[in-house]
Amino acid sequence: MSRRTGIVKDSRYLKHASGASHPESPERLAAVYEMLDNPHMSWKYEDIEPREAIYDEIAYVHMSPYIDHIAGTAGKDYVFLDSDTIAGPDTYEIAKLAVGGLCNAIDAVMTGEVDNAFALVRPPGHHADAENSAGFCVFNNVAIGAMHAMKKHGLKKILIVDWDLHHGNGTQNIFYSDRRVLYFSTHQYPHYPGTGSLHEIGSGQALGYTVNVPLRPGAVNGTFIAAFRRVLEPIAQAFEPELILVSAGFDTYYQDPLGSMRVTPEGFAAMARVLLNTADKCCAGRVVAVLEGGYHIMGLVRSVKATLEEMFDETHWTDKKLDAMEQAADDENKPVIKSVIAGMRPYWNVF
Repeated sequence: MSRRTGIVKDSRYLKHASGASHPESPERLAAVYEMLDNPHMSWKYEDIEPREAIYDEIAYVHMSPYIDHIAGTAGKDYVFLDSDTIAGPDTYEIAKLAVGGLCNAIDAVMTGEVDNAFALVRPPGHHADAENSAGFCVFNNVAIGAMHAMKKHGLKKILIVDWDLHHGNGTQNIFYSDRRVLYFSTHQYPHYPGTGSLHEIGSGQALGYTVNVPLRPGAVNGTFIAAFRRVLEPIAQAFEPELILVSAGFDTYYQDPLGSMRVTPEGFAAMARVLLNTADKCCAGRVVAVLEGGYHIMGLVRSVKATLEEMFDETHWTDKKLDAMEQAADDENKPVIKSVIAGMRPYWNVF
């Protein structure tokens, strides 16, 4: 049975510019959009129109002085927000459009207009904290999206899965003591931003609601599938989320210039399948992804396409195929996954 997948795409996202040699370039999305506009793809999904988020929505997560600081960059040539993140004249408007695009995707899934959705937007978001930008990220799209789902649709339990190369320190910080949001991250460690160790597991009532899988460089498809199936799947089924949000970064791709991981497009499709299966069991298939990193342009295009084909249910990774992939996990990372399970055992009676 095919799924109705909604996609947020808009040429205005190409207007956010960070300078000629910046890795987070408009060319990333332009190449993805070209793939989506191909006649073989263009009929397979529903278009979701984005909108600019309003101030109050951004303020669910970000402090007013920070929002005002970003607003103050509008119309100005290249303002350095931090050592990695640059605002161009259109960045404030486009960052609001990125947030609003994801919120509209969430609305479309929550109302049943589509089964799942992917917001192919920029700038990315998962490093942005309540009071600062970081790592190419301006507003934390996925965190604001989670708050939007809780406030507008009355949700009480949301799972955020972050498969970007880099740990989503902003998202983790925002929900670190909030047990309404379960945050799960696989990431290259140690690597930028230096967070996401085994010992970061949440605080207060939310102990065990932050789950970090700090993988060593060189992790292959099977390692990620082992982490998703052995750690995430049992915890997620116990948590019973009402919506799964994905910080979908494709910089774990095996040729990405910013990372040292070895994931192929098939690996991303398999990860998507584990999440889609979990969503089918827990929340009527409701999965909404938002683009984060991914800096090898052809690798990004191929990986997004493979992920979408799984979301359409055009390809469908069977348990048997997932088993075979998992058996090829690299030996160096097997102890990491065992350590994560040991650390989570006191909080989740599923191991």
